[in-house]
Amino acid sequence: MSLNTFKETLKPCTNQSFSLSSSNSYKFETKSVNRRKPPKSSLSQQLLRLEDHTSLIQNQPQTPKNQNHFDLKRKYEKSQEEEVEEEEEEKGIGFGRPKLDSLLLDQAGPYEPLVLSSLGEKSLVQVPASINCRLLEHQREGVKFLYSLYQNNHGGVLGDDMGLGKTIQSIAFLAAVYGKDGDLPESSVSKERRRTMGPVLIVCPSSLINNWENEFSKWATFSVCIYHGPNRDLMIDKLEARGVEILITSFDTYRIYGRILSDIEWEIVIVDEAHRLKNEKSKLYEACLAIKTPKRYGLTGTIMQNRLMELFNLFDWVIPGCLGTRDHFREFYEEPLKHGQRSSAPDRFVRVADERKQHLVSVLRKYLLRRTKEETIGHLMLGKEDNVVFCAMSELQKRVYQRMLLLPDVQCLINKDVPCSCGSPLKQVECCRRTASDGVIWPYLHRDNPDGCDHCPFCLVLPCLVKLQQIFNLTLFLSKEKLLKQEKRRLKENGCKLWRPEFKSQQRQKTLGDFFLSP
Repeated sequence: MSLNTFKETLKPCTNQSFSLSSSNSYKFETKSVNRRKPPKSSLSQQLLRLEDHTSLIQNQPQTPKNQNHFDLKRKYEKSQEEEVEEEEEEKGIGFGRPKLDSLLLDQAGPYEPLVLSSLGEKSLVQVPASINCRLLEHQREGVKFLYSLYQNNHGGVLGDDMGLGKTIQSIAFLAAVYGKDGDLPESSVSKERRRTMGPVLIVCPSSLINNWENEFSKWATFSVCIYHGPNRDLMIDKLEARGVEILITSFDTYRIYGRILSDIEWEIVIVDEAHRLKNEKSKLYEACLAIKTPKRYGLTGTIMQNRLMELFNLFDWVIPGCLGTRDHFREFYEEPLKHGQRSSAPDRFVRVADERKQHLVSVLRKYLLRRTKEETIGHLMLGKEDNVVFCAMSELQKRVYQRMLLLPDVQCLINKDVPCSCGSPLKQVECCRRTASDGVIWPYLHRDNPDGCDHCPFCLVLPCLVKLQQIFNLTLFLSKEKLLKQEKRRLKENGCKLWRPEFKSQQRQKTLGDFFLSP
C-alpha cells in the first residue's frame, strides 16, 4: 500500500474523533469524558429539557440574542437551586427532619427506649424494643403507671375504655419487670432477677383465657400455663418446681379452687374485668381477698356500675384500707353524694357533695388511671353515625306490655307516691306497699331477706326496665319447654321429627312467660 493511500484512509477517522466543530463529535467527547450517574431527582429531566430547548433554538428562526440568553439563564439558575435543595436534604441540612436509612430504624414506632427504672436503681428496667416499637403513646403511659404502682409495692386499677389495649399494656409491664426480650439473649441480671421473683396469676373470664394465651405468645417469651380443666394438678406441680411464670385461670375456677391457689406466693396478680369484684358478699370476692400479695392490679373499663359501694369494694381489694373502713366510706362519701344528687336537694347539700366528690377523685387519682377513646385515639377513629328507627309494637308485644304493667312489682313502682290505702297519711313507698311480696321479681331478688332491703322498692327499677326491654325479644320470656313445644309443632306440620334434648326448667321464667302469654 502506498503512502498516499494510507493517508486517505486516516482522514475520515481523524475528522470524526478530534474535530470540535461538528455537533456529533462534541456529543461523543462529552460522553467519554464526563462519566457520571444521573441525578436522583428531577434534575435529569431538567437537563434533558435544556438540551431539547437548545436544539429547538437552533432549528427555529433566530430571536433576539438577549431574550434567548435570559431564558437559558433563568432555567439554569432554577436547576441549580433544585440541586442545592436536594443536596441539603441528603445531608440533613434544612428545616425538615433528616432522612435516615430505613434499615437502621424501625418505622413501626419511636426510636427512644422506654426506661421505667429511675436513676437510683441498681438494675435497668425497660420495655423490650420489640414491644416498645409497637406501643401507642397512651399505652406507654399506662405501662409507666403500672410500674410506678409496682415500685411503690401496692396495686391499682387500669380503667381504660375497651379497645385501648389493657392486655398489651399488662404484658409490656410484665416483660419489663421480668427482663424478657425475645430479640436479645437473656442477661445474667435478668436471670437473677427472675430467680428471686415469684409467678404471676391472671384471673379473667373463661372466654378470655385463650386470648391472654395468644397475646403472650405474640408479644413475649413467658412460660404460660392454664389452670382450667382436668389438668389442674399438673399445673400445681409445675408451679412448685418453678417451671411456670404466668398462670391463667377463670373466675369460676378460682372461686372453687381459690384455697389451693391462695397458698402460693404470687409476685403479681392481675384481674381482668375487675368489676366482677363489686359484691363483697360473693364467694369470688372472698376468695380474691385471700391472695398473699400487695401487688394487685385490676383491668376494667367500668369502674362503677350502680352503687358507690361497688367502687369501694373494688379499691378495697386492690389497695386494702386506701379509702378507710366501710362505715367511714358510707358516711363520708356515699351519703353526702346521694343526698346532693337529688333534684330537690338544697344548695348546702349540693356544695358538700361537690367537695366530697373532688376529694374522692383526688384520692383515687393515686391508684387509678382512667382514659377514654376520645382523648387517646380519637384522631385515629372515623366518625360514627347512629340512625334511630322507631317501630310500632306488634299486637303480641302490646298484649305482653299491658300485662307487664299489671305485675305487682311494676305497680309497686308506679303507685309509690300514691297515699297508702290503710288510711295513714304516708305514701305507699313509706308504708304498706314498700315491698311486693306477691310479685314475681321481688321474691326472687329478696330470697335471702324476705323482709326486704334498705332500697325497697327502688331495687326493682333496674330489673323492671330489663323486662320492658325484653318485650321486643319475646323469646327471652318464654321457658325452654314452651319453645320446645312450639318447635315440635312447627316440625310436625312440616312432616319432620324432632330430637328432644334434656332441658332444665326454670320455674321463675316459666311462671313469668305463662303470665304474659296466657289469654
